[in-house]
Amino acid sequence: MPVSVIPTPSTAGVNKDATVLGRLVSLDTALSLRLHTFFLSFVPHSLLITLEITGDGRFWLPISIAFLLYPTTTSPHLHIHPFIFALLFGFLLDLVVVGAIKYSVRRPRPLYNKDMHAVVSVDIWSFPSGHSSRVFFIACYFWLYDIGTMGLKLTDGLYGDGDSLIKMGVLVWAVVTSCSRVLLGRHFVVDVVAGAVLGVFQGLFVFYLFKSWV
Repeated sequence: MPVSVIPTPSTAGVNKDATVLGRLVSLDTALSLRLHTFFLSFVPHSLLITLEITGDGRFWLPISIAFLLYPTTTSPHLHIHPFIFALLFGFLLDLVVVGAIKYSVRRPRPLYNKDMHAVVSVDIWSFPSGHSSRVFFIACYFWLYDIGTMGLKLTDGLYGDGDSLIKMGVLVWAVVTSCSRVLLGRHFVVDVVAGAVLGVFQGLFVFYLFKSWV
């Protein structure tokens, strides 16, 4: 005679949570594939690759270091070193945090992600999107920072002052670059959203950490 096993409340709760999580993952996977298939038919692949490059850490780290080493004696009116140092700190923080989460969660990337070459081992994992966290960190930090204090001569444009135009441009770039991660098939939608939220929190943290200096 078969013995029926009555699940305990704790076991039932775990099973229910696993079922809900599984459904969310399935929904995220299906939505991501649909978006990838639909937009890839008319969005230029070269544009998506360009956006991918502009959000890459291998693009931003050398630029940040170059500006950090830039001699201010040649342009005494510029005060970019505090800004760049905080930005560089944020990039390194992002690498550590995103890498730790990816290693812990270990969500595989989409099966249709064929032409990406991982730089480090954790890059084979999908959650969260490092590009999204990075570009939204930059956008958040730019948005909070008073660019005029760097000594840049910003002119007003048709749609507002130079400071606001730069911040809006960076924000648009962050949104478009994050969306491109799904369209390229690099990430799922939830990866990108989580990366964006993480990037905003990192931007807030770095800004207030260096606020008295920059």
